[in-house]
Amino acid sequence: MITVATWNVLHRVHAEKYGEPVADHWPQEPARIAAVTAWLKGRSEQVIGLQEVSGDQLASLRAGLPERTVFAFRFPRVPVPHREDATALGDPGEYLVLLADQPGHEVAGFAFDRAPGKGALAVRLNEMIVIVTHVSGDVRRVGELKRLARLAGEWPDVPVVMLGDFNIGRFAVTSELGQDFAVAELPLGSRATRPDTHGVAPGFIDHVVVRGARATDAEVEDSGGLSDHNLVRATIVQAETPAAAELRRRTCPRSESTEVNRS
Repeated sequence: MITVATWNVLHRVHAEKYGEPVADHWPQEPARIAAVTAWLKGRSEQVIGLQEVSGDQLASLRAGLPERTVFAFRFPRVPVPHREDATALGDPGEYLVLLADQPGHEVAGFAFDRAPGKGALAVRLNEMIVIVTHVSGDVRRVGELKRLARLAGEWPDVPVVMLGDFNIGRFAVTSELGQDFAVAELPLGSRATRPDTHGVAPGFIDHVVVRGARATDAEVEDSGGLSDHNLVRATIVQAETPAAAELRRRTCPRSESTEVNRS
């Protein structure tokens, strides 16, 4: 069993470009960056996937979370400010980030072919593959989800967990990924993962997706105005793979001497 979370922390350039209220609530980006790091430091989830992480935010995470293993993938696209008074960042690059309470190793990292600012980072943690992803919000997502399914297919006998901003609802995600995948179901009446911030209807677009495992106790937690997205958390219960079941059967044979005659 392992606890996980996914959160789009909102890159500063995107916040200012689209007029997100977060930029007004946090006029000094270094203060917001420090607050994001402090909030994540207090999280109990063992694995946390993050999207829209600026280079400045990544540096803060590395310095402020020494107890975590930090994996990062930098997109080839660098967000470009669209305002003359835009906040200057030391590293304006955009990253996918995975925070883990254990060591592991990166097994894949890429941007999608038609979206240099969207993609996936895959990390192996013990006997599990965790994929952090950010999927496009238009028709490109169909091909992107199919590529994510192919990526997960590289480890057919290992549980896979996807943590991401999918920009679509849960049923559309499973429709494109395939029947082997399941999306963690949120409780009825749950707050939105992407709240109504400035006239955009609230949505449930951030998900925990599993294959070869079960996601339970999913919930959305208010990010307190640190981002335009809320955090989604869940507990992952690993299912026994066919190979593991066969090994257990062969190494732990049923002993007749322990049988009780109940006739």
